[in-house]
Amino acid sequence: MEAMTKSAVLILLGPPGAGKGTQARMLEEKFGLIQLSTGDLLRAAVANNTRAGQQAKAVMEAGELVSDEIVTAILRDRLAEPDCARGVILDGFPRTTVQAEALDTLLAETGRKINAAISLEVDDSEMITRISGRFTCGTCGEGYHDSFKQPATANTCDKCDGTEMKRRADDNAETVAQRLVAYHDQTAPLIAYYDAKDALQRLNAMGAIDDIASELSAMTQRAIA
Repeated sequence: MEAMTKSAVLILLGPPGAGKGTQARMLEEKFGLIQLSTGDLLRAAVANNTRAGQQAKAVMEAGELVSDEIVTAILRDRLAEPDCARGVILDGFPRTTVQAEALDTLLAETGRKINAAISLEVDDSEMITRISGRFTCGTCGEGYHDSFKQPATANTCDKCDGTEMKRRADDNAETVAQRLVAYHDQTAPLIAYYDAKDALQRLNAMGAIDDIASELSAMTQRAIA
């Protein structure tokens, strides 16, 4: 495990299909960071019946979007847990500049700072192929792809030997364009936000997974050393 500064905070930016989840898991294993994705945080908070989780559950059951305040509260609770003391990778948060500002405030309160916001840059034209072909292990969440990363044994996870593979219902060509529009409208401005703070790093994420992982690992090492 690589040496690093305590309580490092790394943000992965990029559109749907850029490989954020896959790369975050690889960084987690290499550096001992904890990957925090918004969806997982919400589900865990609801399952653990935390105060913020109760609020989120009520909102979701009403068919409404969970507010930035609730998401930030859930993140605050998670960052306080002992396993996050070494550092975290934020995957899926922040999504907007409003959330980014809330994150800055939260980190300041807890004596942390953003070490780097790394933008995984890809061509929109490649996203349909990437997204429509991806699937994950239903047991451990390891990511795979029909074209780029098949498990060594068909329908068996390389990491945990699980045999249940899952595909997201919205990973299809019809919904990709809408998701990319939403990304460019809401999340892409974060690139300018973190660039202005001298925290932004850019990574061409159009290559092979292992090549991207190698370059991202080097960037991470420099950022959190």
